[in-house]
Amino acid sequence: MNVIAFRGNSGAGKTTLVEQVVAYLRAAGRRVSVVKHAHHDFDIDHPGKDSWRHRRAGAYEVVIASDVRLAKIREYDVPADPSVHALIAELQPCDWVLVEGFKQARLPKIEVWRPSTGHAARYPDDPDVIAICTDAPQKLPSATTLPVLDVNDARAVGDFLLRSGSRCAYAPPAGAA
Repeated sequence: MNVIAFRGNSGAGKTTLVEQVVAYLRAAGRRVSVVKHAHHDFDIDHPGKDSWRHRRAGAYEVVIASDVRLAKIREYDVPADPSVHALIAELQPCDWVLVEGFKQARLPKIEVWRPSTGHAARYPDDPDVIAICTDAPQKLPSATTLPVLDVNDARAVGDFLLRSGSRCAYAPPAGAA
């Protein structure tokens, strides 16, 4: 399994890019999963639905399944922030895991950077960045030998990943979970 993280500030286009890269890799015959970190309280369930009722009644986990989909909802007794490695361990085998929202994770990363967001680029200080996606390569704040890809060209990003698989081969760190 290969894992690549997409790092960047809000508004840089990470989610749009990840969505397009998922579609590209799927079209190339790869099985793709996504691990996304949410910073806020979120809910994928709806009031009144059976799973919502079971969760509200106190179930630790609710697994919902049909012939085409499975979802698992876990409620933590106390707030917990699982590591990206623990979340990857929850996944079924696949070819690629695209990670969004774990900026500090020690994983190979593609930085999504747009100067229009007003945020500094992090590639000069993040040794895990293996490429930069931007809409303004001429405005990169410092010279780099890293590949610079067009943030609006998911095909180029997908091709880069397919060529870079060995750099992204996943091995969980010792004691990860």
